[in-house]
Amino acid sequence: MVRFGIIGTNWITERFLQAASKVEDFSLTAVYSRTEEKAVEFAKKYEIQHTYTDLTEFARSQEFDAVYIASPNSLHAEQAILCMTNGKHVLCEKPIASNTKEIEEMISVAKKHSVVLMEAMKTTLLPNFLQIKESLHKIGKIRRYFASYCQYSSRYDKYKEGIVLNAFKPEFSNGSLMDIGIYCVYPAVTLFGEPNKIQASSYMLESGVDGEGSMLLTYDEMDAVIMYSKITDSHIPSEIQGENGSIIIDKIHTPEKVTIRYKDGTEEDMTVAQDENSMYYEAKEFVSLVKKNQIESEINSHENTLITGRIIEEARKQIGLTFPADK
Repeated sequence: MVRFGIIGTNWITERFLQAASKVEDFSLTAVYSRTEEKAVEFAKKYEIQHTYTDLTEFARSQEFDAVYIASPNSLHAEQAILCMTNGKHVLCEKPIASNTKEIEEMISVAKKHSVVLMEAMKTTLLPNFLQIKESLHKIGKIRRYFASYCQYSSRYDKYKEGIVLNAFKPEFSNGSLMDIGIYCVYPAVTLFGEPNKIQASSYMLESGVDGEGSMLLTYDEMDAVIMYSKITDSHIPSEIQGENGSIIIDKIHTPEKVTIRYKDGTEEDMTVAQDENSMYYEAKEFVSLVKKNQIESEINSHENTLITGRIIEEARKQIGLTFPADK
């Protein structure tokens, strides 16, 4: 049994717990929150025995083996490092950290203490994404990866009223690229590795983060075109184009329908059944790694996380997006 502690008591944590509760050998024993009231309320809801409001005390606790971190992005590195230094395995929400310096330090600490460190990127562990990966050969020489994830944020309405919530605050290492652009970048890295060149552009909000943007990643024989936004919606699918056909993906962040359209006009439905709670597979992968004493996932590997971090960092440099954490 892998006993979990939780940092962060928001909607994403609740969704993760609904998924993880279906995983064999998962148990929830501890929760950390800055306020006693929130910790107790959350503990009551999920029948958690141990509550903490002191992070150091939480990290040193003997009541859990692994931690799921879903706090603001700017806190990820510090919290993960404290937990790993105390021998805890860490599953950390994406983006795993504010910048590559933090990612490198996190990986180094994980190796030193022989604990699992995995970025909670759900997409790349989904059965339909694995199906895409295994079907690439069917479309011949790949020439283009196109990924679009544009989702109008409910918090943007507040922003327009002059109320800047966490999602649009640079001090929390937030913004469109960090929040949802990563869902387009990470799969590209998993499938095609590190690009040779990165070109990025975006629309910057007055709060200091990007509202939307696009990116062109250049590889030896192909390119990757990426679009993301928190201030508009898009309804177009994503696509991987090969010389013999295209793989059409309904939603790059959570592929649920995957079709190959061949050059000769025929179609092949590649869709496989998967759990409706897409976070199930990341929880399952992580628990499996802990049980097997493996310190990283082959899919959401340290290397893939680091390459993704490098791409995002270069894009941020080009669009002029800096965080307090960078200084």
